[in-house]
Amino acid sequence: MSGEIVPGQVVSGEIVPRESYVPAVPDSGDNLPAIPDGNLGFLSLGLAVTTLAARALWLKEKIWVLQALFRRNADKASNMSEMCDAAEVEPRFTALIMEGATSLREVAEASGDLVDAADAMQMDAQGFNDAHQGEYGGIYEVAQSMGVQQPKPGFNEVK
Repeated sequence: MSGEIVPGQVVSGEIVPRESYVPAVPDSGDNLPAIPDGNLGFLSLGLAVTTLAARALWLKEKIWVLQALFRRNADKASNMSEMCDAAEVEPRFTALIMEGATSLREVAEASGDLVDAADAMQMDAQGFNDAHQGEYGGIYEVAQSMGVQQPKPGFNEVK
């Protein structure tokens, strides 16, 4: 099915995702950071959490763009429904257009919950990163300045 409307053909009201759709991903790659070989060292953990915070911010920005698009399309659909009503188009078609506008507004509003979750994730990741830097940053600096090979992360028990 190509998704094209053909005169005389019944059109389904169901939304079907296009197979060729590929979501946009940031240039930095499309996966969250992995910690190689379970290395939970100071720098790798800090990098992973910083990347997580950046991805949460990226997610929020993309959702805001989608929210604006849904709201704009809902306004256009409402306007079209009003014009159809004024032109005395069959009421069931006018109602379907208005129903579509209402659904678009509902999706825009519901995506606010996702923005809130991404915002909380970003704030928590930044808070963790700040606490991690505050707790272990000085130790890492001293250990690096000693010029002596340190044991792998996790070798010494942390109490």
